[in-house]
Amino acid sequence: MYRSHNCGELRKSDVGKTVRLAGWIHSVRDHGGVIFIDLRDHYGLTQVVIDPEQNFYQALDKWRVESVVRFDSEVVARCAETVNPKLSTGEIELRATDMEMLGEAEVLPFQVAKDDSAPEAMRLKYRFLDLRKEKLHNNIILRSKVIAEIRRYMTEQGFNEFQTPILTASSPEGARDYLVPSRLHPGKFYALPQAPQQFKQLLMVSGFDRYFQIAPCFRDEDARADRSPGEFYQLDVEMSFVDQDDIFKVIEGLITDVFTKYGKKDFANPPFPRIPYREAMKRFGSDKPDLRNPLEMVDVSEFFRGCEFKAFASTVENGGVVRAIRAPQVAGKPRKFFDDMIKYAQENGAKGMAYIIWTNEGEKSPIVKFLSREVIDGLKAAGSVQEGDALFFLADQEKLVEKIGGAVIPELGRQLELINPNEFKFCWIVDFPMFERDEETGEIIFSHNPFSMPQGGLEALNTKDPLDILAWQYDIVCNGIELSSGAIRNHIPEVMYRAFEIAGHDRSVVDNKFGGMINAFKHGAPPHGGIAPGVDRMVMLLADEPNIREVIAFPFNQQAEDLMMNAPSEVTLKQLRELHIEIKLPKKAETPAPAAQE
Repeated sequence: MYRSHNCGELRKSDVGKTVRLAGWIHSVRDHGGVIFIDLRDHYGLTQVVIDPEQNFYQALDKWRVESVVRFDSEVVARCAETVNPKLSTGEIELRATDMEMLGEAEVLPFQVAKDDSAPEAMRLKYRFLDLRKEKLHNNIILRSKVIAEIRRYMTEQGFNEFQTPILTASSPEGARDYLVPSRLHPGKFYALPQAPQQFKQLLMVSGFDRYFQIAPCFRDEDARADRSPGEFYQLDVEMSFVDQDDIFKVIEGLITDVFTKYGKKDFANPPFPRIPYREAMKRFGSDKPDLRNPLEMVDVSEFFRGCEFKAFASTVENGGVVRAIRAPQVAGKPRKFFDDMIKYAQENGAKGMAYIIWTNEGEKSPIVKFLSREVIDGLKAAGSVQEGDALFFLADQEKLVEKIGGAVIPELGRQLELINPNEFKFCWIVDFPMFERDEETGEIIFSHNPFSMPQGGLEALNTKDPLDILAWQYDIVCNGIELSSGAIRNHIPEVMYRAFEIAGHDRSVVDNKFGGMINAFKHGAPPHGGIAPGVDRMVMLLADEPNIREVIAFPFNQQAEDLMMNAPSEVTLKQLRELHIEIKLPKKAETPAPAAQE
């Protein structure tokens, strides 16, 4: 009724055919009375030519771009000089003989055919228009293909896809829950799952050996460039009778399959490098390092112990550290470059940032006069410095130095253009600490996933300093973006009780908050583990987009609002009464009355 072919289908071999096409008016050009229209649908573009003698020609004045029309036409070959090699249909055009308006468009808030830099709020309000743009449209198609490829690969690896509940119980761990009030149970609430964590583990206890799911997850947390507020999708994976290596093998195979098929960048085949968490923090100041960047920190604390540069010497004496970052071939940079880097470090918490530049004429630095030749030469060797290089120095307590270094290293890499934009570099971060000390209370708390198996099991929990215990936890990172966390699970009840006891929770907390899972473990649980790579982040990397909203069809804005559907929205009093809910809005700050005039 509407089309015999799509707008990306016709070729030179179709010349002479009478066809029917339907689509959106992408653009209109008037060449001396003859109208040329690019007609667009999901599949591509086709040029339609309308002669002034056609009886529907006068109606063109009323047409607007993005209106939906149908054409009956004859396929003709373009002459050699008008062939468009950029289009799959570029060797032909259509001579229109009849048309029908199917859906007239109003004046557009922004252009679709052109690169119209509309404000983000407008793009989200008219997301259905934004999705018509070629780049964004292709991103969503890429997402569909990636998900289809994931399903194919996982099924071939012997995994079964199961769906876990969307309405579940609130969890005391992790981010803030989205709560759903229960009509049948006044005063009680369901929670939307932050992840199917407990359910996928229960599936392993139930005897299903390999599970996966393209799982929707819901977290009430703030937006970031690589994190969408509200909801996201992850490839949820769990396996029985496995260790860490088994899981790495499956995920590395999946990543290789998807990123070589849909990625447009260089890709290093597995095995991916494994970097222990504490090593990553010392070298990169981050547990999600971008390995495309060759810069890292080197500990040079001992060179400054007892030296005449008192600022660094006292830091080391008081238990702090000094770390150096090599900046290659910056001797010719203006003073502003060094001043800007110092300012950047200060914006990220540093009191300052010293530096030494090695040149053919000797070392340049405000701190060189306080250092002996032995120390200067030692620093040069420790930092693998060449002539023309510089070392930047950060000195403070170790955690703060790591935090600052974690900001300075990527910024310095960007400034010096050291990061290759045309490659994917993956790594595993392993051996996360099981526990850490709460900086505010000083108490021992879980540092990562409380359901992880401690390395060394119950014996380690009973005999080691909690801060020295490592967990079978791991992250996979690509180009500085964390794709996923995972772990070998703690499936032994006594080990779980003891781990929670160390973190300040008695057995009743485990029984009350995680009763379903701990009860299942008491009835025979296999060793098991899993991981959950973020689908949105994978597609963001493959599409080479800087913001995750560019690979989600209908995303929230940064305030967790859907501007197109006006969500969240108010509900009726009747709905609230059915749910036994009374709204108590926060009081607005009252404007103080003006002071009385004397």
